Amino acid sequence: MTLEGIYTPVVTPLHDDFSVDYDALADVVDHLVASGVHGLISGGSTGENYTQTVEERLEIARFTQDRLKGRLPLFVGTGMMRTEDSLAMATGAREMGADGILHGTPPYSVPTEHENALNTLAVDRAADLPMILYNYPGRMGVNMGEEFLDRVGRSRNVIGIKESSGDINRVHLLARDYPHIQLSCGMDDQALEFFAWGARSWICAGSNFLPEEHVFLYETCVVQGDFTKGRRIMSAMMPLMRVLEQGGKFIQCVKHGTTFMGHPTGTVRPPLRPLNKDDKRQLEQVIRTLKRTISDIKAEN
Repeated sequence: MTLEGIYTPVVTPLHDDFSVDYDALADVVDHLVASGVHGLISGGSTGENYTQTVEERLEIARFTQDRLKGRLPLFVGTGMMRTEDSLAMATGAREMGADGILHGTPPYSVPTEHENALNTLAVDRAADLPMILYNYPGRMGVNMGEEFLDRVGRSRNVIGIKESSGDINRVHLLARDYPHIQLSCGMDDQALEFFAWGARSWICAGSNFLPEEHVFLYETCVVQGDFTKGRRIMSAMMPLMRVLEQGGKFIQCVKHGTTFMGHPTGTVRPPLRPLNKDDKRQLEQVIRTLKRTISDIKAEN
């Protein structure tokens, strides 16, 4: 399976009582399909998976799969603190006919590379589906290092890695020493560098509310190989990257951005709180400027 294009980790719209708003989720899914993204991910941290039970995560994933009706591939996130829960997610993904899974290191436990590899391979066996590894040491505590990659990379199911360490040397390592594991951008402000080093996919939360702009950068750099124009697009997107990462309000920004663009997502679950009015205004202004600038670049064609 080849990873190509923009994969959106879908937000989870909520009612005011924090229950899942499935009508709004259907609207978000349909909008993403119509906007040209290349795949969806259910059960990622952008979807507030850390606030959900295994049963709820599987229910959301099944709904998303049913709504897609095969229009796009769906990957299901299996990262959990407990191995038993990850195995349940993996089994559920296989049973619902998902196209693959996205699997990260269990947070907080800080496993050794050997332990992490054995855990990952157990999830691999339970799912028996294409697997994208998810390396995010900032959230998970440890890197998926060379010992880990050497062991899990032997599995025919391990097709890619979402690299979110922020360490550009990891991009070099993966591109040069692990070419059989497809490199996928997981660090938004390094998308241009990932594409230059051969990545052909980008798993990006911002595509929930700016899907066409993210697709435009991918097509410009990966399909057309035009990195001169790509730098201009990326430059226009950088203020958004900074706002998304400010003060740990990433998910709140993504959900408000999606709402601002006409697809309401409701509130966020505790312990998070919605953005205040000033943060909302700042994000909205950045989105307006970004869309205007990239529209001007598109119009030059």
